Amino acid sequence: MAPSPLNFTKVIVGDLERSAAYYEAVFGLRELYRFEGKIAGEPFQQVVLGADGAMAGLILVRFVERDAPPNGAVILGFMAPDLAALFELAVAAGGTVHAEIRDPKIPGVALVGFLADPDGHLAEVLQPAAADA
Repeated sequence: MAPSPLNFTKVIVGDLERSAAYYEAVFGLRELYRFEGKIAGEPFQQVVLGADGAMAGLILVRFVERDAPPNGAVILGFMAPDLAALFELAVAAGGTVHAEIRDPKIPGVALVGFLADPDGHLAEVLQPAAADA
């Protein structure tokens, strides 16, 4: 049996509430449910995020007894129809612009930019090129 395609990404954060609020405000991801458990005896809490009631593939995890690791190990990827508006929303929600919006000179992509969430995790956001008329 062939392995299934990637279904979700877990990002380890320092503050579940702050991070969940950020991803809801900026990318429209809503909390579907929370879960607590242990991995190798270490307690954790997680928030599963979704869009339109379906899992979106992003899960926020906080290990209860340790600090969040340094960021930069994961870069999330999102698409958006209006990068300028999304970047304004991200900054208002507590994120920062990591790299300004630019034309990447890639077929099918009009603009690209990078945001950092409140914990410093990076997201690359692409604005698709308008369909040829």
